[in-house]
Amino acid sequence: MADDGIAAGMDRLSTTTKEEEDYEHESKERVLLLYFLQEWKLVKSLVDGIVSHRRVSDPSAVHKIRSILDKYQQQGELIEPYLEYMVPPMMDIVRSRTTELGADSDEILEVIKPICIIIYTLVTVCGYKSVIKFFPHQVSDLELAVSLLEKCHNINAATSLRHESTGEMEAKCIILLWLYILVLIPFDISSVDTSMANSIRAGVDGPPPLVLRILEFCKDYLSSAGPMRTIAGLLLSRLLTRPDMSKAFTSFVDWVHNILSSAENDVIDHFRLLGAVAAVAAIFKIGSTKFLQPVVTILWTDASVLMKSPMATRSSLLRKYLIKLTQRIGLTCLPRQTATWRYVGRNVTLGENNIPSHVGKDNNQSSDLVNVNSSINASQETSFFEEEEEEEDMDVPDIIEDIIEVLLSGLRDTDTIVRWSAAKGVGRIASRLTYALSDEVLSSVLELFSPGEGDGSWHGGCLALAELARRGLLLPVSFPKVVPVIIKALHYDIRRGPHSVGSHVRDAAAYVSWAFGRSYYHRDMTNVLEQLAPHLLAVACYDREVNCRRAAAAAFQENVGRQGSFPHGIDIVNTADYFALSSRTNSYLHVAVCIAQYNGYLSYFVDELLHSKICHWEKGLRELAATALSHLVKLKPEYFADVILDKLVPCTLSTDLCMRHGATLATGEVILALHECNYALSTDKQKVAAGVVPAIEKARLYRGKGGEIMRSAVSRFIECISRAQVSLTEKIKQTLLDTLNENLKHPNSQIQNAAVEAVRQYIRTYLVSVERKGVDRIISKYLKQLTDPNVASRRGSALALGVLPFEFLATEWKSILTKLCSACEIEDNPEDRDAEARVNAVKGLVSVCETLTKAGELSAFFSGDDRLALFHFIKDEVMSSLLKALDDYSTDNRGDVGSWIREAAMDGLEKCTYILCERDSEDQEKWSVSDLTRSDSSNNDQSTAYFDSTLANSLVGGIAKQAVEKMDKLRESAARVLQRILYDKTISVPHIPHRDILERTVPDDAHLKWGDPTFSYPRFIQLLQVSCYSRYIVSGLVISIGGLQESLRKASLGALLDYLQSDSGEDGPRVLSLSSDIQWVLQKYRRCDRVIVPTLKTVEILFSHKILLNMEAHTPVFCNDVLDSLATELKGTKDFSKLYSGITILGYIASISGPVNTKAFSHLLTFLSHRYPKIRKYAAEQVYLVLLGNGALMSEDKLDEATEIITETCWEGDLEEAKRRRLQICQMAKIEIATRTVNVTGAKPTNVSEERDENATYSSLVGSAGF
Repeated sequence: MADDGIAAGMDRLSTTTKEEEDYEHESKERVLLLYFLQEWKLVKSLVDGIVSHRRVSDPSAVHKIRSILDKYQQQGELIEPYLEYMVPPMMDIVRSRTTELGADSDEILEVIKPICIIIYTLVTVCGYKSVIKFFPHQVSDLELAVSLLEKCHNINAATSLRHESTGEMEAKCIILLWLYILVLIPFDISSVDTSMANSIRAGVDGPPPLVLRILEFCKDYLSSAGPMRTIAGLLLSRLLTRPDMSKAFTSFVDWVHNILSSAENDVIDHFRLLGAVAAVAAIFKIGSTKFLQPVVTILWTDASVLMKSPMATRSSLLRKYLIKLTQRIGLTCLPRQTATWRYVGRNVTLGENNIPSHVGKDNNQSSDLVNVNSSINASQETSFFEEEEEEEDMDVPDIIEDIIEVLLSGLRDTDTIVRWSAAKGVGRIASRLTYALSDEVLSSVLELFSPGEGDGSWHGGCLALAELARRGLLLPVSFPKVVPVIIKALHYDIRRGPHSVGSHVRDAAAYVSWAFGRSYYHRDMTNVLEQLAPHLLAVACYDREVNCRRAAAAAFQENVGRQGSFPHGIDIVNTADYFALSSRTNSYLHVAVCIAQYNGYLSYFVDELLHSKICHWEKGLRELAATALSHLVKLKPEYFADVILDKLVPCTLSTDLCMRHGATLATGEVILALHECNYALSTDKQKVAAGVVPAIEKARLYRGKGGEIMRSAVSRFIECISRAQVSLTEKIKQTLLDTLNENLKHPNSQIQNAAVEAVRQYIRTYLVSVERKGVDRIISKYLKQLTDPNVASRRGSALALGVLPFEFLATEWKSILTKLCSACEIEDNPEDRDAEARVNAVKGLVSVCETLTKAGELSAFFSGDDRLALFHFIKDEVMSSLLKALDDYSTDNRGDVGSWIREAAMDGLEKCTYILCERDSEDQEKWSVSDLTRSDSSNNDQSTAYFDSTLANSLVGGIAKQAVEKMDKLRESAARVLQRILYDKTISVPHIPHRDILERTVPDDAHLKWGDPTFSYPRFIQLLQVSCYSRYIVSGLVISIGGLQESLRKASLGALLDYLQSDSGEDGPRVLSLSSDIQWVLQKYRRCDRVIVPTLKTVEILFSHKILLNMEAHTPVFCNDVLDSLATELKGTKDFSKLYSGITILGYIASISGPVNTKAFSHLLTFLSHRYPKIRKYAAEQVYLVLLGNGALMSEDKLDEATEIITETCWEGDLEEAKRRRLQICQMAKIEIATRTVNVTGAKPTNVSEERDENATYSSLVGSAGF
């Protein structure tokens, strides 16, 4: 059996091995499918369809392929393995179809343009060099491609504005790239130009006609603003550098010279100038020295003049191309040889740096190999001076000095693209120079880091140093003067007004450090790493910009990986990874603390925070830096207590606002951190800390610019020393209390909140044990400020009362709660109303209740009767005030500010509910023990409960109302509160009516999106079937249905209609219940336009859906109630929306059968003589519709006459004429007019005042516009 198992195992092993071998030899396409382009199956099917039809039959296929490929813009290398399967067949279609149809055919463009769009997309994703390798390159294709380009070029004028969308631009680019390959044919182009055979130019000395055509097209495209300009330059560089194109090249240089020397300030001329310079730069990139030498002088003269012109000053792209041209001219003038003195650095890839495994078996061999590599550069350092003597004979043209000067000035340019190109040029030029000249270039680059230079110079200098290091042109002997410069650049941050500049410099400095790690051996980098590593990590942890943090971490990681043997390097790299540094807070408070634990980093980190971050221009960063400094205290408390505090305290009085603000915060945070580390400050240190705030006040640093910032910092400082229990004198205690009281009255909410937190800690630490007289003085002061005319005083005092300890509240709790309840109500005087004060009053009220109930049970201040009275007060007064706050719908220029109070009230109701329910549960436990023998103990459930069913009904109903109103945030908050009340695991909330329905409506799921109206309304609308909640739901629902937000109206109305349609019949109980609730709303909120206007709009919408009009016996009752409400609401109103809705409702009621229609019609006719012309016109339209729909309102013989009067009268005209017409209609309908008599004859009555013009006032004009 064992042998069988072994044999089976061997079979499986051999099968697996065979599968692996088969897998290794599988088709390349299958391997690519597994590892690269995920959508390859779809792309391949679309490409196969194009190839099979030999054209794009479905235009959507192009869009699909393009959308898939665009996702790989940042990872084009993943697409490159598929180019072999995509490019050749599509280019074959372009080639073959052009041969078949002819380049002059109009159909050919419709065939190739969609295909060129796909190929061009591949070019943008993978780059042209990867794609053109798969283009066809037969000699016969040259004339074909030129003819095809000519066809595309000739239709440019007709569709120049549409070529992006139709594929013409892509077609031109692809054909130009095709020619870029075809012009490399190894034959004389004149030998393949068929037009030469029968041409009279056979003996003429000049370029072949085919070349002239290509040159003509390219010159036109050099004036283009699109990608054709760049590709045309590439094509010219390949064409004109051919051995047989010397005359064409000379002619082109003359053309360029004319353009460069006669540049004008014109848009087209500017694009031509860009194209010409880019083309010449491309030619100098690949042309031979012998070929280019004759034109160097003329082109350098033109380029140097153009560099100083106004056009170059305005165009960064032109300066970039000129810098490219300048450096390539310099390379042309220098011999093509590699500097023998350069540093032979490490290999580019890590794999090539690894020692082979067979060598690693012998430690001696391994060390010998490393020593050999190191000795190469050691020998170089000792011998390059000898080689330098031989290189002194190298002839360096005078033009090189000017070129280097231009490149160094390019390093100072204002645009990054120019500086980057100049840095590359400096590196390339230096690689052709002798060591002495190259060292002079390095010295010139280091001059860019002088204090007088701008941020552009520092950035360009860093890029140049990186290029020199990468090319081995920066020798280790230069490290002592280069490394200090890099360290300065890593911390470069210059204040510019309200912001700073320097992030690009710090990023470039990290790039230099990264280049060092890749270029040098560990033997040469040992001292450099010891200097750079702490600064790199300080930037990685504490830089403001995420790209700088990540760049510094990447540079450190590169040095750790390539240099090796770095202390704790791997651990630090794992801690400061790419994602950990994405959050600034995480970098400051967690990553930095982890790294600072290792030896040698703490002092650098502390210095970075002290000298750069707590004085930073950004307020949030200073606060974060102060917190970060406190997190480092636990690593070395003695150092912070003895050294850092001595540095921080004097800075609290600095003349620089940022410094004193950050120092004040940092001082407080460090003192608190020392206390948390159980480090006791000496008496002298405590005296110094206690004197910080008095010193700030004595220096009057609260005044002027920055006073608000210092107030919040001082409040935080007081909070910290209070928590640290720093000893204070009585005088300083009073000074700090006065400071906090002043901050409480400040109108800035951030200062108030900081002061409130400080008061909470300060009173608990220093004032709990004071005499009762002092306590009463503090409480009376805060209570008095609750009614202060200054709204800021009311806001701060309400919050302050909420944070007072139990010892302060115990004796005066009733007066405090009463005052806070009064402060929650809307002020009678409109000028005194303040939403923030009421919000703070609600928060303070709830906080006081929590403090009294939680500490009251354990305190001797409260007797049993006091506790009972407290809970009765919470039930009767506090809950009533909070429920009343749910009806706070105040508005001002900021919008619905009452929503802030309602949101705070819901949170307070939840907390007070838990307080009452917890008390009830405790009482029930006592009753279960002491009242077992009493016969009436079963009746104590509801009669003695603080939280009964009545209160539960009001609570749930009020919150449910907020859950169906118009604000998403409030609906979300209300649903969450209701969810917590129903499913709280700690405290059970009893006596909730119809709890089962509520639990079905609001399930216990934290991931439900209650803010989405399409989700929340269909759920909460089900509560309409519960009579105790229906009125609350309707009163909130009408606000949403009748509101202005269309999406909200659609969702809420749809939910209501679905709910009503699921009822049995049109007169079902749901419709009847809804009508009763609407009647209640109209009565409850009489003359309250906030509710009445959307309610009338809701009734109008329901009437339009034939709802509420077919309730048989109940319809007249409902309509009569609505008419009574309209008589009250529409009387004297100037609200157009209310008038429109009311008139529409009257029209619907007048159209039904029954006695109520006459009453509605009579009311409707009164609006025919309304003072507003628009209202008269709208009322006339409704009267006309009523007469058409209900002929019973007047006899048939009068009906036609009445409709004729309605249609022919200009109701927006004269008011007297409208009154006469209305009287006629009333007489026809036999309706008596109870108002004053109207003079039908038109005579002006003597006892009636003249009617004012309806547009006489501005408010009427604004109202008529619908606002």
